[in-house]
Amino acid sequence: MVRLAAFDMDGTLLMPNHQVGAETLDALHRLSENQIALTFATGRHFLEVRTIARRLGLQGYMITGNGTRIHDREGNNLFSSDLVPEIALEVLHSHWETPASVHVFRDDGWLTSVEYPELLAPHVENGFGYHITPLRSLPAYGISKICFCGDHDALTSLQTRLRLHFGKAVDLCFSAYDCLEVLPAGTNKGAALSHLCDHLDIDLADCMAFGDAMNDREMLGMVGKGYIMGNALPQLKASLPHLEIIGHCQQQAVAQQLNNWLSSPKKPHHSPE
Repeated sequence: MVRLAAFDMDGTLLMPNHQVGAETLDALHRLSENQIALTFATGRHFLEVRTIARRLGLQGYMITGNGTRIHDREGNNLFSSDLVPEIALEVLHSHWETPASVHVFRDDGWLTSVEYPELLAPHVENGFGYHITPLRSLPAYGISKICFCGDHDALTSLQTRLRLHFGKAVDLCFSAYDCLEVLPAGTNKGAALSHLCDHLDIDLADCMAFGDAMNDREMLGMVGKGYIMGNALPQLKASLPHLEIIGHCQQQAVAQQLNNWLSSPKKPHHSPE
C-alpha cells in the first residue's frame, strides 16, 4: 500500500523545457484525490517550490535544498539543517583552484557574486533568481548549502579535494551533471524523507519515489518502490542496479508509471495527517 509519493523535479517531474506536462499534472492530482501524500524532493529553494506548487494547484510536502529544509503543505517549516558556520566560512574563503562558479543557499534566497544568466533559464517562469552579493561578506550561519557549477570533470576533481579536506564533516553530491553541492553532514533527500515519514507516521516501505541524479540515491534506495528515470545519470543507475528504470522525462514517464499504478487493483485506504 502506497501512502506517500516523492518526486525529484528537474529531470523527473519537469520536462527539459522546465515545464510539468499536462499528463503528469493530471496524474499528480489523481494521486492527491486518492489520499497519497505528494512530496516534492528537490535541490531547488523552498521559495521557488512553493511558487511552483501554487501555480500548479497542488498541495504537497516540500523537501528542498536537497534535504536541508522540510515544509508541510501549508508552508510551515518542519526541519532545517545548515552547514556548520566554521565549515561554511572555510568553503567560501578558501581557494579551491577551480573555475566553477559558487552559489549560496539561505532562507532568504539564492546568492552569488557574479552574473550567470545561463543559470536562470530553469527558474524564469517562477520569478526566482539569484541575488548578487559579495559571498565572502555573508555571515557564516544560516547557510543551508553551497553549490559549485561548471564543467563536470573540473567538479569531479573538486569533489575529490573537498572530500580529502573535510572528510565526513560535510556531504558532497552531484545534483546535476554540472552542479556539485556541499551539504551539512548526514543531509540528503533520503534522510529528510525519513524524517517526514516519522512525522506523518508513514512507513518508508509504503512510499514510492522517482529521481534521476545522485542526490536522489538515498531516497530511491530506502522506499518501497523506487523508480529511476531513463534520462538519469549513469552513476545513479549503476549505484542502484536493482531498481526499475522507466522512460524519459521528455515523454512524461512519471505520469505513465503513476497511471499504471492508479489503474491497478490496489488502492490506498489511509490519508496522512
